[in-house]
Amino acid sequence: MNWEKLISDRRLGLEELHDSGTQTRSDFQRDYDRLIFSSPFRRLQNKTQVFPLPGSVFVHNRLTHSLEVSTVGRSMAREVLRRLAPRNEGTPVWKSLENLPDIVATSCLCHDLGNPPFGHSGEKTISTWFSEGNGVALKSRLTPRQWSDFVNFEGNANSFRLLTHQFVGRREGGFAMTYSTLATIVKYPWTSLHCGSNGKFGFFESEEEDYRKIATRLEIPEIAPGVFARHPLVYLMEAADDICYQIMDIEDSHRLGILSFEEASALLLAFFDPEREAKMKRGMGYLEDPNEKIGYLRSAVIGLMVESCADVFVDNLESLMAGDSLQPLVALMSPRLREAYSDCSALAYEKIYCAPDVVDVDLAGNSILNFLLDVLMDAALNPDKNYSKLLLLKMPQQYDFRSDNLYNRIQAVIDHISGMTDVYALDLFRKLNGHSLPAV
Repeated sequence: MNWEKLISDRRLGLEELHDSGTQTRSDFQRDYDRLIFSSPFRRLQNKTQVFPLPGSVFVHNRLTHSLEVSTVGRSMAREVLRRLAPRNEGTPVWKSLENLPDIVATSCLCHDLGNPPFGHSGEKTISTWFSEGNGVALKSRLTPRQWSDFVNFEGNANSFRLLTHQFVGRREGGFAMTYSTLATIVKYPWTSLHCGSNGKFGFFESEEEDYRKIATRLEIPEIAPGVFARHPLVYLMEAADDICYQIMDIEDSHRLGILSFEEASALLLAFFDPEREAKMKRGMGYLEDPNEKIGYLRSAVIGLMVESCADVFVDNLESLMAGDSLQPLVALMSPRLREAYSDCSALAYEKIYCAPDVVDVDLAGNSILNFLLDVLMDAALNPDKNYSKLLLLKMPQQYDFRSDNLYNRIQAVIDHISGMTDVYALDLFRKLNGHSLPAV
C-alpha cells in the first residue's frame, strides 16, 4: 500500500462530482463537520458508555467518549506526522500525509455510531436474540452468510452501514463520506463468516460491495476471499479508543466511589518511571480535590500513551503498509506501559464492569431490547396483522420494513432499534406494554 492511494478525498456515492480543487476546508475536515452536525452523532449523548446515565455525578456517555477518542486520535496522528516529517516533508507524499489528523479524528468521532442502546451488552442482546431467543426460527429462511451477520451483530459493522447505506428517501452513498475516512472506521475488514470466536467483523453482506469499491480504489489488498488488510490508520483509531475507554473508566469509577483514591492513583502512577512518578506526586501536592488529582494523573497518562503508540506505529510502518497483521498498538508499548495498562484492564473487569449499577443496566437493557425485537420483528414479518399495522405507523419511514427481501426487513428492525437512545428505548417499551400513555 502507499499513501498516495490510501489518502483519497473521493466521496462514496458522489464519485461523478469529485473535485479536488482548492477549498476553505479540506474534504476530510468537511467529513468531521458533517458528523458533528448529524442526528446519529447527537443521539450518542443519550447512550450508555459503561455506567448508568448521570444522576448527581456526570460520567461518560457515548458522545463524550467519542469526542475524547477523537481528540486523542488527532493528537496521536500529529505525533506520527512529526516523526515522519524528516523523511517526507517537502516530498509529493507530504501533502497527502498532512490530512492524517483530520482523517483519524473523524474516524474516531464516528467509531461508535452503530452501537445500540445500553452499552456493549446491547450488541450481545441483539446477537443472542437470534442465537438463543425467538430469532432462532428465522435461521432456515436466511443464507448462512446472512444468518452469520445477525448472530454476530457487531457495532463497528453497523457504523459502516449507518454511514454508507442508502436508507429510504436518502441519497446514494449515505453520508457521502470520503473513501479514506470510511476505510479508517472499519476495524475488522472481513465478512462475518471470518469473524472467528470473538465475533468481530467489519461489514454486513448488504455493504460488502461498498467496502470492496473503497478497498479497490485505495488499493487495500484482499488477503483471502472476503478478508482484507487493514487501512494503516485503523491502528491509530483503535489505539485512541483503547486508551480512552480504559483510562477514563478508571477516572469515572473513582468519581462514583467504586475505586478509592488510593486504588485509582496507584493504577495511574504505575505508568511512570520512578523519576516521573516523583514529579507527578509533587504536582498532585498542589491540588486538594481528589478528583482533580486523578484528572491530573489521567491527563499525563494519556499523553504518555499517545507518544508511545505513535512510536510503535512509525516503527512498524513498513509492515503496516505491506498489509501485515499487527497487534493493537497498546499491546506493543514499552513493558512498563503494557503492564500498567494490563493492571487497569484486570481491575476494571473485576470491580467496574461487574459493579451492581452496571449489571443493573445490562439486565434492564436486555429485557427492553428483547421485548422490542420480539414486537417489532413480528410486525415487520407479519405486516397484515391488525397490531402490526398500528405499530408500523409509528416506525420511521427511512427504514424499509415492507421490503420484499426478508434479510432487508430484518435489517430495518435492527437499524431502528440500534439507532434508539436508552431513554427512547425505555419509553417505547413502556408505551407498548401499556405502562405509559400520552397526556390527555
